[in-house]
Amino acid sequence: MRDSDSVAVYFLNAMLHALRDQPDVLEARLRGVGIDPAVLGQPQARVPAKAFAGLWLEMIELLDDEFFRLDSHGMPLGSFALICRGLIQEPNLEKALRQCMSSFALFLRDLRGSLTLRGGRAVISVQSTIADPLTQVYAEETYLVLVIGLLCWLAGRRIAIDRTELAVARPAQDDDPLLWGPDLRLGSGRTEVEFDSAWLRLPVVQDLAGLKTFLRSAPQGLVIRFRNQNGLVAEVYRHLRARRYGQWPTLAAMAEQQGVSASTFRRQLEREGRSYQQIKDEVRRAMAFERLREGTLSIAEVAEQAGFQEPSAFHRAFKKWTGQSPGSYRARLAGLANPSPEGRLPAP
Repeated sequence: MRDSDSVAVYFLNAMLHALRDQPDVLEARLRGVGIDPAVLGQPQARVPAKAFAGLWLEMIELLDDEFFRLDSHGMPLGSFALICRGLIQEPNLEKALRQCMSSFALFLRDLRGSLTLRGGRAVISVQSTIADPLTQVYAEETYLVLVIGLLCWLAGRRIAIDRTELAVARPAQDDDPLLWGPDLRLGSGRTEVEFDSAWLRLPVVQDLAGLKTFLRSAPQGLVIRFRNQNGLVAEVYRHLRARRYGQWPTLAAMAEQQGVSASTFRRQLEREGRSYQQIKDEVRRAMAFERLREGTLSIAEVAEQAGFQEPSAFHRAFKKWTGQSPGSYRARLAGLANPSPEGRLPAP
């Protein structure tokens, strides 16, 4: 974890939700790790990652709950380590994921996760019985952070999320594209993430020695690394996003801009779990979703800007990403533009 790493204040609010009626305790905890309590009222603020990680560990001790009291039963201290011990015994990510959700279900009462395989796609869905919309969105997103973060750790690499839906709307965050992928739908009425099912065939590479190291730095491994805005992958992603598709540099040219050889550049990306081609594909998807959401370009124009020479190729690719055509996706967005009251957070 770098000194410059930071976390959006939204996730700090989620972690502190149980103390919302204890302002004195909340303020003391924040000041104890060097965070100014005033940032909680600044939606776009960020806090140092090290302070966030320290507060994470303090909060689970204070609450005796590794799920921050976002569930009516919660996870007593030691639950997470117990779950992890079982996961490292599994041969691959699919078996580990199924075991992970079954293990969480032993502790949590208000949330249930399930895995559905649809052809080449994997979908993790979360159902909850939480009545309060704010608690619901915090709990469901925390559940997904833990599950996806664990999968990344078990595989020893970052798993790319293609689509995420959160049932209850919440403010968009700068971290969202790297955390939840290019197609994030807020307030859709359901909570799920979708990714290529090929990830589930990866072997579990962690062992007991790795687990001990992981547990000593769990907040970084689960949250901060997953949301790292300062890594090379994030830097390359932002570089490409700021340019038209036709202006993207080759791998060799990008390596030269970084001041390293092409092979070194490739290895540095691989250490973060991505390749240059994978980043380019992620940016193309992000551009496509963004243009479709804007609604000002024709689908043929969106295809061109996303680097597809033929609209038919774009249609095939988009159908593979989402299971629907670009036109159907755009029509669905129009239906989500004014979500029902149960799909919104209450006004402040």
